[in-house]
Amino acid sequence: MLLICFVLTILTDRFFTTGNFLNVARQVSINALLGVGMTFVILTGGIDLSVGSILALSGALAAGSLAMGVDPILAVLVACLVGLIAGTINGTIVAFGRIAPFVATLATMTLFRGATLIYTEGRPIRAVSEGFNKLGGGYIGPIPTPVIITIIVFLLAWFVLSHMTFGRRIFAIGGNEEAARLSGIKTTRYKVLVYSISGLLAGLAGAILTSRLLSASPRRDPATSLTPLLRGNRRY
Repeated sequence: MLLICFVLTILTDRFFTTGNFLNVARQVSINALLGVGMTFVILTGGIDLSVGSILALSGALAAGSLAMGVDPILAVLVACLVGLIAGTINGTIVAFGRIAPFVATLATMTLFRGATLIYTEGRPIRAVSEGFNKLGGGYIGPIPTPVIITIIVFLLAWFVLSHMTFGRRIFAIGGNEEAARLSGIKTTRYKVLVYSISGLLAGLAGAILTSRLLSASPRRDPATSLTPLLRGNRRY
């Protein structure tokens, strides 16, 4: 990565600039939020393949809420709630259904993607609202809003995993689930919680991405939807 950055710095005078790094940080904040949620899941020995579909579904419902005249803050809460519910469904299937996380989340990935297509009827939904669009395209001082949100989430996740009993128990479950259960840890409850966290952050990421791109697409994938809406440092 350092070599690539060095080469790009030589090839163009626009790469090694504050504006470019802030734009890159804004773009990767979506995957960074998904990565934080996935960290909790992977620490328990699981995996969540459905985060991209949860992102698309939550973003679509947030955009649909805006289209119905809902307050922008409530639209963001709708996206987070949808993500939380979807993540809880994943966790319940994995923890209580005793289905392998790969298989369970592969199935729910298709389920949530189908729900998104049904809700949107296969068409993008515009999400134009000054208050809502500041979430993904705005700034807090000189720093893009999504970057600030990502930093806060990172710090919270670090504190939970490093300084709270909840974090230690997650590590224990991932290290040896049976030993954790015999020591008194309610492993099923914690598994549901970590998938819920993953879903919640996917919902938040969906709201931010929809806000940034001014629309929600039923075929959105977090890796391919970060097409920059940049002409210089565009502010919304």
